[in-house]
Amino acid sequence: MIQQFHIENILGYPVANLPKDICIKQILSWIESGENGRYFACINPHSLEVARNDTIFQQALKHADLIVPDGAGILLASKLLGGNIRNRITGTDIFMTLSHTLNRKSGFSIFFLGSSEENLSKIKKRMNRDFPNIKVTTHSPPFKPEFSEEDNRQMIEAINQASPDVLWVGMTAPKQEKWIYQNKDKLNVKFIGAIGAVFDFYAGTVKRSSPWFQKHGLEWLPRLLQEPRRLWYRNLVSSPKFLFRVIFRRLYGPK
Repeated sequence: MIQQFHIENILGYPVANLPKDICIKQILSWIESGENGRYFACINPHSLEVARNDTIFQQALKHADLIVPDGAGILLASKLLGGNIRNRITGTDIFMTLSHTLNRKSGFSIFFLGSSEENLSKIKKRMNRDFPNIKVTTHSPPFKPEFSEEDNRQMIEAINQASPDVLWVGMTAPKQEKWIYQNKDKLNVKFIGAIGAVFDFYAGTVKRSSPWFQKHGLEWLPRLLQEPRRLWYRNLVSSPKFLFRVIFRRLYGPK
């Protein structure tokens, strides 16, 4: 586990206050330890608002071995609450940096669970080009609100047959985090990450915001303009509600 003095409490969630390279070193130590079931999650204001009304999602986040601050709103919350988190760490950051590290070391394997067969084919081709020393396996689960027992059996069987070092799950939040939390103990996998949109970014089917927007905490803006119907609520409702809760906590302490 991450040492307590590297953790900040953001509205009840233990968020890592660590540079990206230290996060990768910690993840690598988990992978090389041989122990199964470690997992990480990214949080942003919207995910913490959703978790207020979803107990399983809330438990999935709070029990993660590593929570990284993906979202400018988390940095603002840390500052308002007297903390020291000043840099975002996104799912893309963890995915790309860990892939580079494992590729250099060679002999590791990665499993991608989620998305469509078309996207997974693009991901596999690009992984083979970018990271030729990593073995890649994929599985596209059915697109449905909830998986049946048979769906879960097939996914778990496919993963365990491959026995990967790393499992990336891309089903969008909170579905992906909840699936990991409920199934991690059945998986023969050392490290699991919920990285959602990274599947689309890496496959090239969705363009990530430019580095300028990322650097200035505005990565959400171009995406909102591209997909207003899907993203308006998280940016125009969830984020202000989250900020209000943070300000309330700063002024009055825990409810």
